[in-house]
Amino acid sequence: MLLIAAAPAHTSLAAVGGPILAVGLMGVGMIGAAAAGRLWLGVLMALLAGAGLVLIVHALGLPALTHPVATGFAVIIASVSFAARGTLFARSAADKGWLIALSVVAGEAAILITASAMPDVLPDWLLVLLPAQWASVAIQTALAGGGTRAASSVLIPLAGTAAATLLVVWLWPRRWPYMIMFTVWLGLSALVWYWPGPPLLHVDVALGAAPAEQFAP
Repeated sequence: MLLIAAAPAHTSLAAVGGPILAVGLMGVGMIGAAAAGRLWLGVLMALLAGAGLVLIVHALGLPALTHPVATGFAVIIASVSFAARGTLFARSAADKGWLIALSVVAGEAAILITASAMPDVLPDWLLVLLPAQWASVAIQTALAGGGTRAASSVLIPLAGTAAATLLVVWLWPRRWPYMIMFTVWLGLSALVWYWPGPPLLHVDVALGAAPAEQFAP
C-alpha cells in the first residue's frame, strides 16, 4: 500500500492489487479458519480483510475498484479456497493447526512477493502449483477489467481445490481422501500450466505506468 501511495498519481489498486489482496486474504482467511476451526468464520474474516485493504486505498486518496462485481467474485472464490485449507489444518492438527497455516502462509507469501518483484527468478512450474498465485492472477485480472471469463483458468482451480479440500474435511479422520485432494491439486496445476491466465506485471513497472496502458489487450 505504501508503494502505491508513493507512486504517480495515476496509479491505482489495479496496478499491483492482485498480490496485495491475495496475501491479505490468504493470511487472514487461512490462519483465521485454522485457529477457529470454522470455514465460514475464515471466509468472513478474509472478506473483511479484503474490504479493509480496499478502504485503506480509499483513505490514501487513490482510485480503487472500477470493476467491483468481477473483483468481488474472485475475492469470494479465493477466500473460500484459503479458508478451506485452514479448516483442514484445524481438523488434522487440532490446536496446532494455526501454526501450520502460519507456515504455509509465510512460504506462499514469500514466493508471491518474490514473483511480483523479480518475475524471472522463480521457475514457472513452481508458481503454477501455488493457489496464492492463482488468486493473485484472478484478482489482478478482475481489477484490470479482464472479467471473470479471462480469469477462469485460475478461478476454476481455486474452486476445485476448495471442493477437494472440503471433501477431506468432511470425511475426516479417513485418510484416503487426501489422495483425491492431491490428485485434484496436481491436475488443476497442470490446467494452469497449459492454460495460463494473464501475466502479472513487475511491481516497479506497474507503479510507473497507468493501468489503462498496463492491461490493454
